[in-house]
Amino acid sequence: MAGPTTAERGERQKLESGSPRLRRLRRLRMLIILLITVVLVTAAALWLLYGSPWLRAEKVSVSGVRVLTDQQVRDVADVSVGSPLISIDTDAIEARLRRKLPRIDSVDVVRSWPHGIGLKVTERTPVLILKNTGNGGKYIEVDAKGVRFATVSAAPRGVPTLELAVSGKSKAAVLRRFPVDRLVREAVGVAGDIPPAVRRDTRIVKVRSYDSISLELGGGRSVEWGSGEKGRAKARTLTALMKAAPGARHFDVSSPIAPASSGS
Repeated sequence: MAGPTTAERGERQKLESGSPRLRRLRRLRMLIILLITVVLVTAAALWLLYGSPWLRAEKVSVSGVRVLTDQQVRDVADVSVGSPLISIDTDAIEARLRRKLPRIDSVDVVRSWPHGIGLKVTERTPVLILKNTGNGGKYIEVDAKGVRFATVSAAPRGVPTLELAVSGKSKAAVLRRFPVDRLVREAVGVAGDIPPAVRRDTRIVKVRSYDSISLELGGGRSVEWGSGEKGRAKARTLTALMKAAPGARHFDVSSPIAPASSGS
């Protein structure tokens, strides 16, 4: 059988020598097609997000409010209805709500595709109230962080009154060492440690100094709590003491390892 002629061998060599070039051309063509595709897809996505009428803010929903109203939250949020949803500055909305509505403890601003903005609000809960004698006898609500966040005309039901009773010659020295904000935080800490059954019966949390805090309960009973330290131990001791002496009028758990009760 005759082998390839000289001419055939030359033609085959030309084809083989051209193969790498053809492969490079093919790769370049594929790369160009890929780049064009990426550009087109990106342009389409940008138009969809920013230019199309399909992904725009049309509805603002509010959840989690108890004292505030949905409309109050919407008004302060001031969402640009009709703007592209992607362009809404959720961080700015959150900052504005927390700044202008101090009753809000936290708020989660979320985009609800394709047309909504959701405002998930957590309001502060008062654990104590302060009488605001300089404002027509209204009350200032204080939350568990010691933040005084709202003034109300009526005391919330079941929330003890915080009474700052620092007086006497040592008043200036006490307040210099422990400013009012520090004393308020100590009282809030104590209020959080009071056993639930006792908390429901607590009328006043009285602060005479940093280490002299007492509770006034219903029925003329009282508890000497002392400082805010060892709050859980004091709570356990108070619960046991009240069970052991149910008729007592005064309980002292300022030293939880040496409690006392008196009166009947």
